[in-house]
Amino acid sequence: MASYHDAVRILAEPEWRARAQAHARRVGAWIEPHLSRRQDGHPHPVEDFLFTYYNFRPARLRRWHPGAGVVLAGAREFGPEYVDTPDGAVLDVATWRARREATLGWTAALLRATASRAPHFGCFGLHEWAMVYRTEEVRHAAQPLRLAPDEVAAVVEARGVRCSHFDAFRFFTEPARPLNVLQPSRERQTELEQPGCLHANMDLYKWAYKLTPLVPSELVADCFALAREIRAVDMRASPYDLRHLGYEPIEIETVAGRAVYASAQRDFAERAADLRLRLLGVIDAVTAG
Repeated sequence: MASYHDAVRILAEPEWRARAQAHARRVGAWIEPHLSRRQDGHPHPVEDFLFTYYNFRPARLRRWHPGAGVVLAGAREFGPEYVDTPDGAVLDVATWRARREATLGWTAALLRATASRAPHFGCFGLHEWAMVYRTEEVRHAAQPLRLAPDEVAAVVEARGVRCSHFDAFRFFTEPARPLNVLQPSRERQTELEQPGCLHANMDLYKWAYKLTPLVPSELVADCFALAREIRAVDMRASPYDLRHLGYEPIEIETVAGRAVYASAQRDFAERAADLRLRLLGVIDAVTAG
C-alpha cells in the first residue's frame, strides 16, 4: 500500500473523467486519420511516422493515465497497474519500479546528460540526405526527390554531415557513414546526445511513453505534438519533394534555407527543453521516495 500513502493528491471523479475525455479527443485527431490510412493502404510519410517508427500502439496512446501519486476518486479496477484504495484507484508505483528500474535509471541519465549540454545548430538536417546518399535503395521510395541523385551527393560532399544521433546515423548509407564527423553508437548515446538535435527532441515522445503510466498522459501528448511538428520540418528539409502533400521544401542547400532550418531547430530546442525538464521532474518525484 506504499503507493497509496505516497499519493500527493486526490482527483475528484468529474475532474479526472473530464481530463480523460479531453485527452481522447486530442489524440484522436492524430489517431483516427492514421487508422483510416492504414486500413486503406495509403501511408503518409509525415503523419504516420510516429505510429510506425515508434513502438506505442494507438490504443495505448489514447488511454489516459493521471501519472504517479494521484488517486482517482470513485475509480475501481482502473487497470492492471493500479490498486484500489478506500479513496479510489492509484497507480502501483512500487510494482512498476520493481519491473522497470533499469529503464527508469537509464532514461533519467540520458535526459539529464542531454539537458546539461549546449545545443548545436549546424547539422541542417543532412542526416536525411545521408540516408539516400549514393544508393538506389531510397527509404521513402514512393516519394520523389527534389534533386537528382548526383546533386544530392554533391550537397552532402560539399556540406559534410554532423549527426550525433545514433538512431538517425544507423540509417545512413554505407558510403555516407565515413563522411559523418562522429560515429555514434548505442553505447555512446548518453555521451553524444545534444539538445539541438531534432531527433533527440522527437525522441522525448519515446521516453514519455516508455515511462507510461508514471507520466501523465497530457505530457505524453505534448511530446507527441512536438515530435509531429519536428517530423514535418525534418521531411521538408530532406531531399524528398513532398509538395504534392502540402509540404513546402526547406532548401537547406541554400543559405536562405539553412537559416530557416536553424530557426526552426532553435524553436524546437527551447520547447523540448521544457518537456525534458517535465519528464525529469516526474522521474525525480518517483525516485525520491
